Amino acid sequence: MKRVRPSTRPTRPRRPGGIRFVVLDVDGVLTDGRVIYDGAGKQYQSFDVHDGYGIRRAMSAGIRFALITGRRSKAVASRARDLGITDLHQGVTDKLKVFRALLARHRFSAAETCVIGDDEPDIPILRVAGFSAAPRGAIRQVREAVDYVTKQEGGRGAVREVLDLIARKAPPRRK
Repeated sequence: MKRVRPSTRPTRPRRPGGIRFVVLDVDGVLTDGRVIYDGAGKQYQSFDVHDGYGIRRAMSAGIRFALITGRRSKAVASRARDLGITDLHQGVTDKLKVFRALLARHRFSAAETCVIGDDEPDIPILRVAGFSAAPRGAIRQVREAVDYVTKQEGGRGAVREVLDLIARKAPPRRK
């Protein structure tokens, strides 16, 4: 497992087993972080289909997802709908407050949660998650705060990489 060890983390890296809830930032995680504007001011963002497939596959295995992002975007709302993610929180300034509310509402512990983020506003929830990850292009402070740094860039398969790692560590699903 690729890991950066800051002094604020345990000496042994945490493992992704037992994850039931995945919380994602959007810009720089589900997208490459770029926002493109046309001449009329309309925004465009791109999402990776491999990430989408990984999310759908994880959802079919019983994992719940939420998106928490500081920006507001119609494209993000459309992508969340397309993926079946109903917990979409846009325009958030205090991600930790929203994260704690989601844990309470869905009755998950922080230990059952994976958070994937890439920038300063994500650090508080990355620190309390049971397992945390960042795309390779995340800022240094985030890469130092997480349990796992992906080989893939955000918006280019980073989410799928983490979900595949979680799937390998998950116990078999009971029928």
